[in-house]
Amino acid sequence: MKRLAFFLLALWTLALAMTLPARAEIDIQQVTSPGGISAWLVEEHSIPFTALEIRFKGGASLEAEGKRGAINLMTGLLEEGAGDLDAQGFAEAAESLAASYSFDVDDDALSVSAQFLSENRDQAVALLKLALTAPRFDADAIERVRGQVLTYLRSRRTDPDAIAGSTFDALAFPSHPYGDYYGGTIESVSALTRADILDAYRRTIARDRLYIAAVGDITAEELGALLDDLLGDLPATGAPMPARASYALGAGVTVVDFDTPQSVVQFGHEGIVRDDPDFITAYVVNTILGGGNFGSRLMDELREKRGLTYGVRSYLVSGLFGEEVLGVFNSSNDKVAEALGLVRAEWEKIARQGVSQQELDDAKTYLTGAYPLRFDGNGPIANILVGMQMIGLPASYVRERNDLIRAITLEEANRVAARIYRPEALHFVVVGRPEGVESSQ
Repeated sequence: MKRLAFFLLALWTLALAMTLPARAEIDIQQVTSPGGISAWLVEEHSIPFTALEIRFKGGASLEAEGKRGAINLMTGLLEEGAGDLDAQGFAEAAESLAASYSFDVDDDALSVSAQFLSENRDQAVALLKLALTAPRFDADAIERVRGQVLTYLRSRRTDPDAIAGSTFDALAFPSHPYGDYYGGTIESVSALTRADILDAYRRTIARDRLYIAAVGDITAEELGALLDDLLGDLPATGAPMPARASYALGAGVTVVDFDTPQSVVQFGHEGIVRDDPDFITAYVVNTILGGGNFGSRLMDELREKRGLTYGVRSYLVSGLFGEEVLGVFNSSNDKVAEALGLVRAEWEKIARQGVSQQELDDAKTYLTGAYPLRFDGNGPIANILVGMQMIGLPASYVRERNDLIRAITLEEANRVAARIYRPEALHFVVVGRPEGVESSQ
């Protein structure tokens, strides 16, 4: 019977994805509960199913000093027993309701995702409330999840991609939580106590940092009551937010010796804040330079013309507390030096010469065509809406976004390219044994 319930849930999820229109034309309601909790809602009553997305701002950046990894470990324990239910009891209760819960954390937010059938809504929300308000943090669960985290941390020590990212972060943000991997180290996680986990819970789970979105078979009135029931008993405040991160990395090359035939290269410099008026133009320009598609300049120069890598991309990182323009690629050790030179050349070319009208038009067509495809089900839509709230976008952005992209002129694109790309500030972290490449510091 339980397997049948999960099978039906999967079918209903697929059906809802097919029912919702493949376009970014959704009716977003801004709901405030009787108790003053705010959320965004998209009603979709054709399928008896709802997705609920909750974010607690701050995430692992709220870590206590010397306790790196505590919030990550705590997050992994939220579904490992709550109230009168131990870990097995909680899992069985969720299965019997055909409800799905996931808990995740990064440097900016702790995320809670829940999906449930309308007929089981009250019981599913009650079970989620237990996880958020009465987690058990049992000793056996702590050790089991700690063991899983430690296994992953050990694997990161021999993962050149993880080493490149961690090295770059540590150099860029040496005095901020962004500079340390949010999952902690083997040493820090091994030393965490149950008291540390309880402190991490109190720092993170609070009403003053909530962002919420719901999509599916629920009305505004029903959602308001649900929010007060689910979240009204949480503490009013948590730990204060950290200060903005100061970017400390200058131009140069850092080589991390690692015995591998292919080096991993991460590169970049300080970026642009998400609420900057130029951000969306910067996003379009970056699509032209290295936005992950096969038509980008970096892909064309490094892969298509010279076969130096299987893939290369650049991207804008706009966190709550700091921002970067980054890129990454892998290349055989004997080709890394050539690839670094080409990246520098393309960075300088787009900064000094800008982009062409054809490139801009092609990027607009690609981005405006791809955007509606993101709205392919209630879970993805809820995730998009809660993310919009966290970065301060209005509900109208869903309708306006493509028009904003279409309105970008060539003059504007080239002005922003000259502003955000700084070849003189590029830093490369190379993990491997690249021939003819040495650290500059």
